[in-house]
Amino acid sequence: MPKTAIVTGASSGIGRESAIALCKAGWNVVLAARREDALNETAALCGSAEKCLVVVGSVADEAFVKTLFSKTVARFGRVDLLFNNAGSNAPALPLEDMTLEMFQNVISVNLVGSFLCAREAVKAFKSQTPIGGRIINNGSLSAHTPRPNSAPYTTSKHAIAGLSKSIALDGRAFDITCTQLDIGNAETPLTARMHMGVLQPDGRRMAESTFDVAHVGEAVVHIAGLPADVAVPQFTIMASKAPFLGRG
Repeated sequence: MPKTAIVTGASSGIGRESAIALCKAGWNVVLAARREDALNETAALCGSAEKCLVVVGSVADEAFVKTLFSKTVARFGRVDLLFNNAGSNAPALPLEDMTLEMFQNVISVNLVGSFLCAREAVKAFKSQTPIGGRIINNGSLSAHTPRPNSAPYTTSKHAIAGLSKSIALDGRAFDITCTQLDIGNAETPLTARMHMGVLQPDGRRMAESTFDVAHVGEAVVHIAGLPADVAVPQFTIMASKAPFLGRG
């Protein structure tokens, strides 16, 4: 039987590309995000109505997340992969100008949403036969080194590192693996600004290299297709000329 993946943030960018790649690799794919029209576009690009399920809502909403997983199991019978990809960011502001609402919004989506989805995935993984499954959490280069004026986003991504390690440890006895997928400068609408120049730690603005987001989809398919006795705790994929290794 085809395996089943849930991809959050599937309405565009990395989520859309990963969903398309999984579907082409033979997976059933559940597409989750807040914009129904964009999700329907992703489903059309996947090219198989039978293999796709669109579920609209926010991962920061606990009731929605529970519904997401119940609809997935009702449609496809089980869950084999969760790609925790939904994300939010705040304006690039000095810490003293950041509002509590800005900070909490990023934490709610990036961290709390990932926790809620992971929790429901683990419940499904433990209750199905055969047991087990795989979680891929979208981390970031910012899970290791921040950009200037990025406290909410950087905080959320550092927390994803702890969440991923905990899932991997606690899931070990149940054939549950977890990967922190750290992506740097994949070409999406969100990275278009990088060609115009982005703020560097030394105060300069510098154009940064990007890479084809299709390679992220290929990486997700590769990790997802590994057997249960193979774990990939961390996977970094980035533009080869991105200044990450020299950041700061």
